[in-house]
Amino acid sequence: MEKRIIQIARVVSALFMPFYAPTWAFLWLLFFSYLRLLPMGYKLLVLGIVVTFTVLIPMASIYVFRRLNRWSRWQLSHRQHRHMPYVLSLMSYGTCLLLLLQMNTATFFRCVITAAIAAQILAMLINLRWKISTHMVGMGGLVGLLIAFSHIFYYNPLWPTCGLLILAGLLGTSRMILRQHSLAQVLVGFLVGFVCAITFTLFIWI
Repeated sequence: MEKRIIQIARVVSALFMPFYAPTWAFLWLLFFSYLRLLPMGYKLLVLGIVVTFTVLIPMASIYVFRRLNRWSRWQLSHRQHRHMPYVLSLMSYGTCLLLLLQMNTATFFRCVITAAIAAQILAMLINLRWKISTHMVGMGGLVGLLIAFSHIFYYNPLWPTCGLLILAGLLGTSRMILRQHSLAQVLVGFLVGFVCAITFTLFIWI
């Protein structure tokens, strides 16, 4: 039974890795908001850029960095070893934001990436002294974006927010089951993502 719980925790952690948060947000914007009216080719182009620079390149660069240092995944999760992965990720996310600006994309798109960059910077600064959960930073960011966009698009976010909060609880529990984080690290990670998403999304929109 204990093995089954650990396996489920690993699956949940894999499905909701922090790098996937912008992709989930863009999928919602492109296919479930009024932006679904955009041409399919344009939507796929934007989504391709986001996936490339917020998922593929950061994960590949961090993998190469880990292999060069001959670290295991467990060693990379140490607070002292997490600075360079943050830097590599921020460089890729920054490139993504520049490309979206050059393409003159919708403000909503830039809000998502800017909020993600801000959350990563704050998480990196906190990590200098104390380890927090980047998985929960991503989940908190999704909840914050959902609520922020509800003010912009004028829709009721109750049920989607409830669904995301349940997923957040599952993810936070999974991280603790895998002994990657404490309860405090999970809660602070969620709060960092949530505050950055709401603050920067509404600020840029206004």
